[in-house]
Amino acid sequence: MVPFETTLLLRDTCLCLHVQRSARALARHFDDVLRPLGLTNGQFSLLMALNQPKPPGMGMVAALLAMDRTTLTAALKPLERRNLVQVTKDPKDRRGRLLNLMPEGLMLLSEAIPLWRQAHDAIEEQLGSLNAERLRVGLRTLATL
Repeated sequence: MVPFETTLLLRDTCLCLHVQRSARALARHFDDVLRPLGLTNGQFSLLMALNQPKPPGMGMVAALLAMDRTTLTAALKPLERRNLVQVTKDPKDRRGRLLNLMPEGLMLLSEAIPLWRQAHDAIEEQLGSLNAERLRVGLRTLATL
């Protein structure tokens, strides 16, 4: 039997639990902020990842967003249906796919960024600028595990 004190210890100290809870709360918050545009926070992040001078490949975007390719493919489908993103064959490697941000996607991003910025700035203000930067550094470190 596991003592209840162990449950309390994990509740109070487990980094994984606290990061998961925070991530879910932030995701819900940004989902609410972006809902008027018909976007989720994940779709917003994906569109931002595609906002590059040249269309990125699936592998690069999957790595940036810490997703496997299957999950990325599924996440792209609704964006393709809305004509925000186009997936094309890589002319240099026919097995590869390039992810093109369509003009409609770029226009939607330009509408979403002010909403994101306002919500993000409010969260940073709550944390304080030094704490926000320390949090980013810590999260980047955890992302490399």
